[in-house]
Amino acid sequence: MEIGVDSFAASRGGQKDVSLNVQSMQEVLERIKVADKFGLSVYGLGEHYREDFLDSASYMILAAASQVTQNIRLTSAVTVLSTADPVRVFQNFATLDLLSNGRAEIVAGRGSFTEAYPLFGYSLHDYDALFAEKLDLLLRIRDNITINWSGKFRAALYNQSIYPRPVQTSLPIWLGVGGTPASFQRAGLMGLPLMVAIIGGESRRFRPLIDLYRKSWNEAGHNRGGYTVGIHSLGYVAESDSIARDEYYPGYEEMFSKIGRERGWPPITRDRFDFQAGPTGAYLVGSPENVAEKILRHSEALGGAVRFTFQMDNAGLTQEQILRSIKLIGEEVIPHVNDHLEQSSENNYV
Repeated sequence: MEIGVDSFAASRGGQKDVSLNVQSMQEVLERIKVADKFGLSVYGLGEHYREDFLDSASYMILAAASQVTQNIRLTSAVTVLSTADPVRVFQNFATLDLLSNGRAEIVAGRGSFTEAYPLFGYSLHDYDALFAEKLDLLLRIRDNITINWSGKFRAALYNQSIYPRPVQTSLPIWLGVGGTPASFQRAGLMGLPLMVAIIGGESRRFRPLIDLYRKSWNEAGHNRGGYTVGIHSLGYVAESDSIARDEYYPGYEEMFSKIGRERGWPPITRDRFDFQAGPTGAYLVGSPENVAEKILRHSEALGGAVRFTFQMDNAGLTQEQILRSIKLIGEEVIPHVNDHLEQSSENNYV
């Protein structure tokens, strides 16, 4: 199983102190370097247009990271494709693939915030149509050097070749989804790997949606059983459950209370957080052993997942705490998960 980290490149200075944001960028690069050192499989950068984050040009951060890492895969998490030009998205990540010698990926999605729509001159009334059209164009560019294409939201392309081409024959493009059935179905019909963001509730409630993805995949005639599911969740690992929860909660409460006020969510409470961090909740917050066991339970409940990514830098943690967590994931969580999976495979073979 691939286990990694997703980051939103949280801004320590809130855009008011450039020197703090210079420090924040260096800290993100250090985290990716340490994740590579301790054997994590993937590191993803989100894309936001808010004061809280520094990831509006995530491919630039990933490009810098490609020069200080050797093995870790570098991906968006997600690319807000609805408000982007698919030609530029492909060129940016093909360039990243060249810089990293074949380690680039894209997770394409619509994003959980809407600031990009007015910023780039798009209407939320076209929310789904924008994404469908741009995803179609991005996939055509990936699969063909020269294309002919026309749509509603972008100028047509006539016998146009798109360069540069990536190292990988087919640049991996995942579909990032939340809880909309149509999105799961779309991923299945199009034969795309699925990255599911689970940021609340019980993970097992997503099983019917993942089953819909697999059903759609098979009905579309893709390689039967070739579907791929990844899970993204809030997470943090420390020496014990109590330490992990006590360290993660204060910043988590601050961030999600702010977002909650914008969206009309109920107030954040410690009891609700502890439930989410408990055995059946979505959050991967706890000791290495308990987090590893929870990853395995979630994977089994969802019918099998090949990738899990932790989102931890939204909780106001110190750099030292985040680096310690990454080290624990690499040294203790990943071996525990993979040992269990290997033993299960051997038992099934016997």
